Amino acid sequence: MTVLIAGGGIGGLTLALSLHQIGVPVKVFESVAELKPLGVGINVLPHAVRELIELGLLDRLDASGVRTRELAYFSKHGKPIWSEPRGLEAGYKWPQFSIHRGTLQQLLLDAAIERLGRENILTSHHLTGWTETPSGVRADFIDKATGKAAGTYEGAIMVAADGIHSLAREKLYPNEGPPIWNGRILWRGVTPAKAFLTGRTMIMAGHEILKFVCYPISKEPDAAGNHLINWVAERHMPPTYQWRREDYNRTARLEEFLPWFESWQFDWLDVPGLIRNCPHAYEYPLVDRDPVSQWTFGRVTLMGDAAHPMYPIGSNGASQAILDARTITREILAHGPTQAALLAYEAERRPATTDLVLLNRKNGPEQVMQLVEERAPDGYKVVTDVLSQQELEDIAANYKRVAGFQVEALNAKPPIVSKDARAGV
Repeated sequence: MTVLIAGGGIGGLTLALSLHQIGVPVKVFESVAELKPLGVGINVLPHAVRELIELGLLDRLDASGVRTRELAYFSKHGKPIWSEPRGLEAGYKWPQFSIHRGTLQQLLLDAAIERLGRENILTSHHLTGWTETPSGVRADFIDKATGKAAGTYEGAIMVAADGIHSLAREKLYPNEGPPIWNGRILWRGVTPAKAFLTGRTMIMAGHEILKFVCYPISKEPDAAGNHLINWVAERHMPPTYQWRREDYNRTARLEEFLPWFESWQFDWLDVPGLIRNCPHAYEYPLVDRDPVSQWTFGRVTLMGDAAHPMYPIGSNGASQAILDARTITREILAHGPTQAALLAYEAERRPATTDLVLLNRKNGPEQVMQLVEERAPDGYKVVTDVLSQQELEDIAANYKRVAGFQVEALNAKPPIVSKDARAGV
């Protein structure tokens, strides 16, 4: 009755912990030889935090991240557009966390090793293909570094959580091609710097062509009084720009993007200072994939970025993978580790994430910044001279509705999987 999981990222590890929680045996297969805490900052939204709390991970999250208090949008001149409370301050029963992606993955990995045993989390195992058997699925793996066979494993079902470059998705959609670049480049880094605004604020400034995002990801200051500030600089590049490949680990060259932000010195934030003082910045094109009409094929399904890669707008990538994992677990509780469980999971999650992928292409809640830029490119005294309060509220509310984290609705719902749930398998 073992469930095979191809991919040891945030989604795959959450699924492994969730299945272990309900008593279903699981094996995780990760391509790389060693899972290292790579990447930069992310936000985990309350609906996903709730599920991690049901996994008993709240103390670890609190020790590793920052409880986001506020989300605020600003113009390119640093003038306020819209702000709203987040997490507990917004009335949710659960916090929102700003955390380093690698720290979250390591937190999940440590918990998985403790609970499942290291023998059930196999590294240097890259999925190459699978076949269905009368009782389940048989998956084949290689050591990607050497090209040598790494073994064949059998399970009841297989879940492909192998990311935007998913081998499973490539096998299922061989003519799809590479991820789609939308013309925008992101430069990302983490800089030790002083706290700003509330000390737990996530800010977005600029507009569709040029944007800057930052928020703290360390709770306690260092000896110099600095916190770790995660930042993202983004520009929509001209048509003549030759993009390189999407890669979270490509070293950025400051001279290629810092000049566009040199004047962004606000009285509450020094944007060029954050960029200049960053020890290591990374560059990658902003990409996603078109939604597909089917995730589940027999006893195999897709989840996370393998199923619905989306722009990192609205802080939803990791959160949606966590919701995928918990929904699969709930359906395995109902149907056992079967194709029926996978089809029920897909029926709920594929339409929801399709809407989110498409909404993120329209800039999600960040469209308020573009509307302000179009209507008042030279600035304004107060934002309601440019954009009505009703417009601001409607844009924010619509995104929460599509992404599934409206305060009252979410608070009224039980968790997707209760911490006390057990499978009858």
